[in-house]
Amino acid sequence: MGTVKIRRKADFCFFDEIPLTRYSSAMKRSELILMFIQLPLDFLMLLLAGLTAYVVRFTATVISIRPPQFAFEQTAYLTLVAGVSAGWILIFAFSGLYRPDPNRKLANDLVRVFLACSTGLAAITVFMFFRGELFNSRFIVLAAWGFAVIFVIAGRLFMRIVRSILYRANIATKHIVVIGDDRVTEAILKTIKNRKGLGYFVRAHYPRFTSHTQNEIEELHAKHRIDELIFTNPKAREEEALEIVEFCTERHITFKYSADLFSTYVTNMDVSSIAGIPVIEMKKTRLDGWGRIIKRMVDFTLALIGAIIASPFMLLAALAIAIETGGPVIYRNERVGCKGETFNTLKFRTMHKKYCIGTQFKNSKEALEFEQQLIKEQNTKEGPLYKIKNDPRVTLVGRVLRRASIDELPQLFNVLGGSMSLVGPRPHQPREVEQYERHHKVVHDIRPGITGLAQISGRSDLSFEEEIRLDTFYMEHWSLLMDAIILLKTPFILLRKRKAL
Repeated sequence: MGTVKIRRKADFCFFDEIPLTRYSSAMKRSELILMFIQLPLDFLMLLLAGLTAYVVRFTATVISIRPPQFAFEQTAYLTLVAGVSAGWILIFAFSGLYRPDPNRKLANDLVRVFLACSTGLAAITVFMFFRGELFNSRFIVLAAWGFAVIFVIAGRLFMRIVRSILYRANIATKHIVVIGDDRVTEAILKTIKNRKGLGYFVRAHYPRFTSHTQNEIEELHAKHRIDELIFTNPKAREEEALEIVEFCTERHITFKYSADLFSTYVTNMDVSSIAGIPVIEMKKTRLDGWGRIIKRMVDFTLALIGAIIASPFMLLAALAIAIETGGPVIYRNERVGCKGETFNTLKFRTMHKKYCIGTQFKNSKEALEFEQQLIKEQNTKEGPLYKIKNDPRVTLVGRVLRRASIDELPQLFNVLGGSMSLVGPRPHQPREVEQYERHHKVVHDIRPGITGLAQISGRSDLSFEEEIRLDTFYMEHWSLLMDAIILLKTPFILLRKRKAL
């Protein structure tokens, strides 16, 4: 469970039925997509509200009551409405309307929309007071506010309907396993069964967590990918509960439990609900919800810019490799990434072809045997990872590329493809990951990175445990500022001498 700090508290939360707490890994991609769509939809609704107010102002009925006393060009008005709408979106964000909680009550959303729109109206009024009126039509301002409330609420109702339809068709639903045999369990199972629109699909229900149960859940997870496990036995032993937490952490399954099970909390938490049931989410990382979306957008933009800037260096590196040892110049190396899924990192080939391991090369088996021999004789690291000192397999060009980390520039295309991030834990090979202990696998909850906190803190000279601690710290305290600092420091670290090349 990494370095998550847990502190005792008498009670976490109270509810007349079922208080729950959640230890979460990450949101489903479908949830992120639906949540992301809400923002441009709200913006569109705000634009439509402004345009509708303008059209209504110039209808024959309104003109007959009060002829317009101003002239306002349509293009200038559209520009103004777009700017105001963008400002209102920020107000919506600060009001919590984009908080990643797909099950929050509609009434709460409606109240937040009304208050956020009213705040926006107040901001416009104050701005007009200090700057002078932008145009002499209080009618348009008030009408736009009213239409904004109506249209934004309509847009949110539309998204709820779409989400409900998808859930009823078993699309984008969360597959869950429930463990427990008390009234809490019965209430949850009944609610989920009767309210398909909540987006939950119960794959299995077990009264206890036994070795047989564990095996069956593993089979279900391999076949259907279980998203959440809800544990509702308040009389469970702490060892049993912690065993389930470790089980879920290792397999990247969200763990939920009744709040009186532990009566504990952690520093990173968020409150949401399931079927009207209070849920407290104890997060292992801030890279969830909008954090994940923003990081992905920044990654893609910077990786695209970086690939363009680095293209001359990559071209020269490819030519040098081709001249020295021929093709292929790109080496595809299998690594373990987010959620334990494997992918191929792209690197410039820095070793002689006869020593390269992978499906690309004919002598892969012999190359693997030679590598195992080198690991025994020249390994400089302890733990599951290895670094071979004075590696005889590396070419002359390869040594230059490795020294400046130019060999890793093709991983910018991994970032563009979405299998990697610019900043994050470094991905390791499956045979290395097989030697991980349970708490090591927490780093697979986010996308691996080209660089990371461990890399700027000691690069490959760190021990494996030190690397895991730094990567866990990064996950728990992530921010865009931290990413910026790591990216800015990385070039100054590249030329440091390392133990192994």
